[in-house]
Formats: sequence, structure tokens, C-alpha cells
Amino acid sequence: THEHGDHAKAVKDLLKAGVDVYLSEGTAKTLAIEHHRLHTVKARAWFSVGDWLVMAFPVVHDAEEPFGFLVCREDARLLYLTDTAYSPFRFKNLTHIMVECNYDPEILRKNVEAGRVDKAVQRRVIRSHMSLPRLKDFLKATDLSNVREIVLVHLSDDNSDAEEFKRAVQRLTAKPVRIA
Repeated sequence: THEHGDHAKAVKDLLKAGVDVYLSEGTAKTLAIEHHRLHTVKARAWFSVGDWLVMAFPVVHDAEEPFGFLVCREDARLLYLTDTAYSPFRFKNLTHIMVECNYDPEILRKNVEAGRVDKAVQRRVIRSHMSLPRLKDFLKATDLSNVREIVLVHLSDDNSDAEEFKRAVQRLTAKPVRIA
């Protein structure tokens, strides 16, 4: 999705193991890796990976050309949306959603007040990661009629509550929810 270590740390290992890696030109340039299995892709352009069709799309994050991905085949449409403050797009006919639910604004605020989180970190998190309220807004604006499962990803260790996030999303959507 982008060049930050928690997302791109294993790129060289994947390439060495013979796995094709798909990323934006901005991410590739920042990682400064050249390899025949490294494929740069363009936003909003479909490409194939095996029998899957994939479309990358831009997200709102503090990285060089970060992407989310819509991964499709005849019987499934998976949305992978992480490391973004919000989704600038709406999606139809999804069957699976893997989406960031990084923090709760109230937990983050309390951590800042207690001195456990620096104010600068708070500002960065708010600008570049999806909160539970933003995720709920996104899900309310998304047609969930075909969704079989929602997986919450990229929860903050300090600024989230996995079980409460799971319950809140299940109450809102009436869909099975898991925490990655």
C-alpha cells in the first residue's frame, strides 16, 4: 500500500521468494528497489494477478502515492483500505471488506492528556489514519447488501479497543466482523 516499514518491510523478502509485488510508482521510487518481479501500477487502472482483477486507488495518508486496492473476480469483490484518514471513494457490490479502524478519538485524547501520546503524534494520526467514527460513516455510505464479512485492520496498540470496535461495527452493519 505504501513505503512505511509496517507495510513494506518484507518487500525484498517477497521478491527474493519469487512473489510479484504491485505498488505505485511513488512507493517504488521511495523504496528504491529494482527487481523484475516489482510491478508499478497506476491509480484507477485495472490489472490482473492470476484470475483476479485488481484496481489500485489513491488514499489519504502521509506517504508517496499510497494506494488501497479493490480485488475482484466473478464471485468476490474485496476492498482493502488501510492507512487512510477517510475514503474519498464509494464502492459497489462488495463481498468482503478489510478496512482500517486505527483509533478512537476519545482514547487518543485521553492518552495525550496523560502524556502517553505526544501531541505531534496525535495530529499525524488524525490526519492520516481512520478513526472508528470515520469508519462508521464510510460503512453507512457503502452498500453492504452483498458483504459477507468485515475485517478490521491496522488497529493502534494504544489508541483502540479491539473488542469495542468489533461490537460497534457489528451493531452498525449486522455483518460478521473480525479483527486482524
